Amino acid sequence: MRPGEKVEVYVCRELVDMRKSINGLSILVEETLGLNPFGPELFVFCNRKRDKVKILYWERSGFVLWYKRLEKQRFPWPQDGPEAVVTMTGRELNWLLDGIDLFRVRPHEPLSYASVL
Repeated sequence: MRPGEKVEVYVCRELVDMRKSINGLSILVEETLGLNPFGPELFVFCNRKRDKVKILYWERSGFVLWYKRLEKQRFPWPQDGPEAVVTMTGRELNWLLDGIDLFRVRPHEPLSYASVL
């Protein structure tokens, strides 16, 4: 049960108390993130230990809550930034769920030379 590549995903930067369920998370989406929980997007939340993830989304007539718990490792999570939410694709969410740290991926540093000689 993984999202398709073209799904829009919103990742909440703030670490969340995993005791929150559908009502608490949907209120967090609306009030804290300023987004519409009834849209077609997925909303992703992580706990302080970064070993649990919840994904909330609206499906036609009700909310769906997806939960994953890691037994040994941690989920990569975005560091503090100016925005409360990080946008990604369904493909990137699948990478995150597989443990790939998208937030540390960096290209080669740019080089600048004055001459080829």
